[in-house]
Amino acid sequence: MPEAAKYPNEHIIRTRTIEAPAHSIFAVLRDPTRHRDTEPTDWVRDAVDPKPITATGQIFSMNMHFDEENGDYRIDNTVTTFEPDHAIAWDPGQADENGQVDPGGWRWRYDLEETDTGTKVSLTYDWSRTTRKIRDEFGGFPVVSPDYLDRSLQALEDTVTSSK
Repeated sequence: MPEAAKYPNEHIIRTRTIEAPAHSIFAVLRDPTRHRDTEPTDWVRDAVDPKPITATGQIFSMNMHFDEENGDYRIDNTVTTFEPDHAIAWDPGQADENGQVDPGGWRWRYDLEETDTGTKVSLTYDWSRTTRKIRDEFGGFPVVSPDYLDRSLQALEDTVTSSK
């Protein structure tokens, strides 16, 4: 099935209720040093700068590793949403020699909503702003599956609930 037919809105959203307060979940998400604890693979390695995320417009950089062919690289993320205990999002990209980040056109976003049984966490992977050139460079989009997002939410839950 063609990509456009599978994902007509060019995003994937997965949701999970985690038995923890929103502030505990948000604390992990705003801490770049904890991001590798929220991923189901070893793609995310470590934070270049351990400073917590505090505002939109902030850039935080991560050391990454894709596979043996592509190896290690650095991703520079621009924070696009920062609403403590409610929402956080960032656009991955690459910084140029002047430190200006050119976003790749995809976004990671977490929305948190407290419920009677914990916090409903929605994870959105949105590639709608990705250019054809970048899509071709990556071999098409999405580069992750809905299952990857489910496993990311499981990793987030494991991280949050083990540090209670």
